[in-house]
Amino acid sequence: MITIKEVAELAKVSQATVSRAINNHPTVKDANRKKVFAAIEQLGYKPNAFAQALASSRSNSIGMLVGSLDGPFYGPLMHHTEDTIRQNNNHLIVTSGQESHTKERDSIEFLRSKRVDGFILHSDKLSDDELIDVVKNTPATIILNRYIPDISDNCIYIDNELGGYLATKHLLDHGHKNIACITGQLSKGDSRERLQGYRLALAEAGITYNPSYVIEGRFDHDGNHDRTRRLLDRAPDITAVFCQNDNIALAVYDVAAEREIIIGKELSVVGFDNDYHSAHIRPRLTTINFPVEEMGKEAAKGVLAMVQETEVKIKQQLHPKLIDRDSVGRV
Repeated sequence: MITIKEVAELAKVSQATVSRAINNHPTVKDANRKKVFAAIEQLGYKPNAFAQALASSRSNSIGMLVGSLDGPFYGPLMHHTEDTIRQNNNHLIVTSGQESHTKERDSIEFLRSKRVDGFILHSDKLSDDELIDVVKNTPATIILNRYIPDISDNCIYIDNELGGYLATKHLLDHGHKNIACITGQLSKGDSRERLQGYRLALAEAGITYNPSYVIEGRFDHDGNHDRTRRLLDRAPDITAVFCQNDNIALAVYDVAAEREIIIGKELSVVGFDNDYHSAHIRPRLTTINFPVEEMGKEAAKGVLAMVQETEVKIKQQLHPKLIDRDSVGRV
């Protein structure tokens, strides 16, 4: 078995330098780091993860809390986060809160028990004060999709209000005035902020907010078909719908097909997220792009820098963008 001593001899550096390079210590000179990893590749040396953890007092792992382990949002978020973590010789341990306050707290305690070096948390149920306490106990923590002023440096979030505004403004620009909105769960900050963007665009256009045009849905698939039917029954005069995610838009497409309503002509639809299926349904869905890949990568970069106590500039507020396709017509 290849040893650290053999790596040091081939690289012509000390064993301590090899150890520091493997553990990504910031004091290692770039030239020495390159020599160490060239020797590792040439010899096929595989560092012992347990020994690395003992030597560095780190587990070389990051814990991540998400709302769910499936779906078109969390899947890509986990993928891009893990990809960046692995590129930096760390591992990602993921658990889900399943929209439960108790399960979110239990998940964080589980991650603590695994002695992770830092957290990436996408929490729906924990209060701002609870997340502030988490950061106090584990400073290497990134909070996703949430802005908390007291720990603003730890937050990476999207401007959801701008996204709701852009979606509604696009419909207004196409002549629509009777514009409905199917929200996500209003217990979620995302939903409330997107609804505020919808209301802001209407107010800017001089259109009075009509609560009968708004109905609460869910970001997953549960119950959105029935909510769409209720909306269309009580507000038959609407010509457009802003759906607060693309899952909700899919339900609107299905109900429109049931009722022989032509999307893009008789009913215009804008979604949110730019999920992979949005470009493949017909008509192709106009939607708001959520930069989930960027969020995952920035979260990974940020938490690793905090763990290693190095300076790195991360983007904290990410910006949504309208993706104009075929599901919006003019009136």
